[in-house]
Amino acid sequence: MSDDLSTKSVEAPEGRADHPSNLESSMAVVSQKERLSSAFTIACSGFALISDGLQNNIMSLTNVVFAQIYGKAYTSHWSTQLSNSLTVGTILGQIIIGYICDVKGRKWGIVLSTVLIVVGIILVTAAHGANGSFHGFLWMFTVARGITGLGVGGEYPSSSTSAAEAANERMLKSRGPVFCMVTNFMLSFGTPFACILYLIVFQAAGGLNANLSTVWRTVFGISCLPPLIVFYFRLKMLNSKLYRKSAIQKNTPYLLMIKFYWKSIIGTAGAWFLYDFITFPNGVFSGVIISSVIKATGHELVRKTAEYQLLLGAIALPGCFVGAALVNYIGRRNTMIFGFSGYLIFGLAVGCAYDKVIKNVPAFIVLYGLMNSLSNAGPGDMLGLISSESYATPVRGTLYGFSAAIGKVGAVLGTQAFTPIRANLGARWTFIIAAICGLAGMAVTWFFVRNDLGGDLSIEDERFAAYLEANGWQGEVGAAESVDELVEKN
Repeated sequence: MSDDLSTKSVEAPEGRADHPSNLESSMAVVSQKERLSSAFTIACSGFALISDGLQNNIMSLTNVVFAQIYGKAYTSHWSTQLSNSLTVGTILGQIIIGYICDVKGRKWGIVLSTVLIVVGIILVTAAHGANGSFHGFLWMFTVARGITGLGVGGEYPSSSTSAAEAANERMLKSRGPVFCMVTNFMLSFGTPFACILYLIVFQAAGGLNANLSTVWRTVFGISCLPPLIVFYFRLKMLNSKLYRKSAIQKNTPYLLMIKFYWKSIIGTAGAWFLYDFITFPNGVFSGVIISSVIKATGHELVRKTAEYQLLLGAIALPGCFVGAALVNYIGRRNTMIFGFSGYLIFGLAVGCAYDKVIKNVPAFIVLYGLMNSLSNAGPGDMLGLISSESYATPVRGTLYGFSAAIGKVGAVLGTQAFTPIRANLGARWTFIIAAICGLAGMAVTWFFVRNDLGGDLSIEDERFAAYLEANGWQGEVGAAESVDELVEKN
């Protein structure tokens, strides 16, 4: 292995970190840096994913604001296009940066993702059409959100795999709960964060007399701060010990990978598709859903929608804690099935009694929030964790990114289908279809998701390595990071 620092057969020149006289002190420095890097990797992953959650949810209220600013010119076609632009970029980012963080390193993927998010947000904030063109503005907004999406998508495989590997090194027994809190909780916090941000800026800009164009541009501008804050620390991070030991940076055996992991791929990708098919349109269009049952107009509609969305997001957050508490007791697979059952129970309850429920807006929001809360406890918490634990380190980023990308395909299809379903079948059917997808998610999880997850990730690396060896694969394993490079970093 290229990082097997204890098996140097040729004595290095004096003064180098791997010279026998300096090896012990060098290793002590590396060990200290690894511990600090692991801690910062976990913390920064969580903080950065707040930004991702914010970007995933910020369009919900922005759609309501644009409808007030542009009126009938802002049609459902444009609201869907602007909402989907982030998701399309996310799909590409998950696949491309997922591959990069396997062959170049987790740090490469993380830094590239952060840069793309910051650049994309700046372009969105400054979006204008040539000569004041409305359509030109919307197309610039679309492209800029796509760039942001590339970075958001890259955060999924790079940040999540880094957090899982860092937690594996520092807190193996608590890896599952910790992973849930620094990934899904932070992503889910993006919903109330977006609402709080909009409400604060709305009031600061004049409340009911606010200039709504100033409001949305300020909100997007502020959303650039979280990724900028963690950027310095991410530049200083190290690739995990697992990655340095087990990475395959050249000639990755993708065919053998598929043969070995085909069942798990169906489980993670299939469950993620069903989850995102439901949760993304319900997130993106939650403002539309809520505003449709509120008796208000103009600026007051924007404020009330934001307030009810904040309540909706707050009700959904405890589910993250429930999933984190259950994961080590009933297992990853059972926790995810439990969460998918929430779509079945509350989706049917709201869908079948929709006309009665919407007459009591707070009750509607509570039921809607409980459905989202159970989904957070199940697939919200578990999909990232299962995708991190089901695959070996050399292909973890690629298969995590692929599974998440298939999920985002479901998000795109769900977002595209949302408006036609509401228009042709009625609003109740968005909840009934959620129930159907919840039942399908339970079945996919039961048949295709492994029930032996939660152990040391190095064991999965050994299983995969043994399979490759048994099938005649021969290649270089390990990332080329020397003791000198690790000591000199930071």
